[in-house]
Amino acid sequence: MGFTWAVNSRDYQVTPWSNDPVENRPGEAILIRCRKTGRMASPFAALCSDPGAIHEARHGLGFSRFRSWSTWVELDAVQTLAAEGPAKLTRLRVTNRGREPLDLTCLAYAELVLGNDRSRTAPVIRTRAEGDALIARNAWSTEFLGRAAGLACDRPATGHLTARAAVLGQGDLRRPDALAGGWPGDTTDTGGDPCLALRSDLTVNAGETAEVVFALADAPEAALPDLLRTATQAGAVDRALEQEASEWDAVLGTLQVQTLDPKLDLLVNTWLPYQALACRVRARSAFYQASGAFGFRDQLQDTSALMLHDPGLCRRQILNAAARQFSEGDVLHWWLPASGAGVRTTISDDVVWLGHITERYVRLTGDRAILDEPVSFIAGPALEPGQHDAFLTPERSDEIAPLYEHCARALDLAVARTGPHGLSLILGGDWNDGMNRVGEKGKGESIWLGWFLCATIDAFAPLAEARQDTARATVWRAHRHSVAEALDSTGWDGGWYRRGYFDDGSPLGSVESEECRIDSIVQSWAAISGAGRADRAGPAVDAALTWLMDEGSQTLKLFTPPFENTDQEPGYIKSYPPGVRENGGQYTHAASWMVYALGRMGRGADAHRLFDLLNPVSHAETQAEAERYRVEPYVTAADVYGEGSKAGRGGWTWYTGSAGWFYRAAVEGILGIVPEGGDRLRIEPALPPEWPGFSATITLAGRTRRIEVTRDGATLDGAGSGPDGTFAFQA
Repeated sequence: MGFTWAVNSRDYQVTPWSNDPVENRPGEAILIRCRKTGRMASPFAALCSDPGAIHEARHGLGFSRFRSWSTWVELDAVQTLAAEGPAKLTRLRVTNRGREPLDLTCLAYAELVLGNDRSRTAPVIRTRAEGDALIARNAWSTEFLGRAAGLACDRPATGHLTARAAVLGQGDLRRPDALAGGWPGDTTDTGGDPCLALRSDLTVNAGETAEVVFALADAPEAALPDLLRTATQAGAVDRALEQEASEWDAVLGTLQVQTLDPKLDLLVNTWLPYQALACRVRARSAFYQASGAFGFRDQLQDTSALMLHDPGLCRRQILNAAARQFSEGDVLHWWLPASGAGVRTTISDDVVWLGHITERYVRLTGDRAILDEPVSFIAGPALEPGQHDAFLTPERSDEIAPLYEHCARALDLAVARTGPHGLSLILGGDWNDGMNRVGEKGKGESIWLGWFLCATIDAFAPLAEARQDTARATVWRAHRHSVAEALDSTGWDGGWYRRGYFDDGSPLGSVESEECRIDSIVQSWAAISGAGRADRAGPAVDAALTWLMDEGSQTLKLFTPPFENTDQEPGYIKSYPPGVRENGGQYTHAASWMVYALGRMGRGADAHRLFDLLNPVSHAETQAEAERYRVEPYVTAADVYGEGSKAGRGGWTWYTGSAGWFYRAAVEGILGIVPEGGDRLRIEPALPPEWPGFSATITLAGRTRRIEVTRDGATLDGAGSGPDGTFAFQA
């Protein structure tokens, strides 16, 4: 059943988020009981007390379906969101598999939080019955004042309770006393331990199917009763499913590809953009993290990956991120949208992403007007010397500047943060937040950030020159030249590029290193940035594939060996067991960069081979593989274990930035499809040699067009490219 939230997954949870992978105790339940035999069942495996029941779970676009089969009953539950408003619908269909009629009692149950901490909110939640529905509100909520939650059914309610103890008694959610024993009597007294529990009865004749629909909603209190009534009307679930299908068809229909790899097609056409948009951008939450926050670098990358689908989304996110920048140039690493509170840090790469993504947006859409959009800065206490971060609620500054100035001021700060080798300072961590102690004294350096900064300056400096900001552009280009020289001289380790330098000047990611001898992202970005020497970038990528790709566990490790015994203190990354997450496991975000790099280098065979290795579908093609992987085989996992007995096991899924980058790796890196200037399309694929080509449909300027790629070239609606190698399109 998961958990339910409204408005913000961190700050306003309707039902509890457990984050307990061991017990996984749900805070919601739907159960049935046969009044004659006392047998109980649930479509949800975690709630079923019948050890002989068989369960199946299926997840689609905007809905989930749960089925169970017992000797006496078959259950089929579909969950989706109401078309009319913020209501979670559960349609339970009950099929009688016996020879006698079934007289059943159905129970829908939801523990209440109505905030972010049940221990604080429980005593002040007030409940009431309104017709056959139950209504609850947090009487002391300030941030979400006026909201209320409700539970309703499309059948007459035959009982209601609002105290958890009254429902469970001495039992648990598998066999609550109120259902397994006798109903204690209707009441809206919470006893300081609130829940919503509705009982409804139905009879199912032998061989027949009956259904009941429950709606759990949260909305402004005045609107909630009408929402509950509408959400439980006949046909509400069908309307909701039809609306979800229509909306997702419109989004995902933007690009549909047909290649010789059906596993790639499945991810590109459906699951990767769905994961990036539904989970990363809209929900900002999953089972593993009830965040609700915006990540500065995170959502910039996520929305950038969806440029084809919704360029306006990327535009809004760029402006949203820029509005979380201090006048000094640094930014909130993440923030909560309602309060604006967030974390000011010394993480060093944040300040480069704004210019990087803004330039990409302008280049792909042709929308230069965004550079002149006025955006306020924020103001707050500066970090003290040696202070890594601080949680604060900044004030809105009186200073307003065009978006261009925000990007430029951030790049100015990135340029100023230069270390003793002429490389970018790593400070509180670069892209790898876990390396937060490599440069904690202000002298450690990041070679990866050097590549990233070079690429961003190469891209953004022409925008500065077009605006006659030549002084800045000159400083940036000079810095780019000096950083490139430093990367070539002090960054090269002889067979690959080093990861960086500790505060004491000792190298990180060197053949001389006992741990973290070679790191993936430094090698991939030497190629992606275009700043690495061709005679070195290629061998560096080859070294990464040799040392880091593990065919046995189907992983590409972030680095090897993992941190464990070294005297050097890289940061909290060392607290992870060897081979787990960033500490020498596969971090799929980084692995996607390697696929992207191989595609940019024109190495289609290697790019596709690695993409297929990383593809979650490839991790569950047999039962043995599925048992090892143990997570969803249709969305990317943030990490996959890389060492020991658990090598090949998936870790954190859904809420990961790897979805957007894995999508870009396939679409841009392998298939080579990139919009340009808002009215053109560039198609420069890097295909494996066994592919004769591929086809695709793409919606541009309101029209669906046909892409055909062969070994002889590409066409858009049957026409070839122009002299500049792009395909022009008009509305």
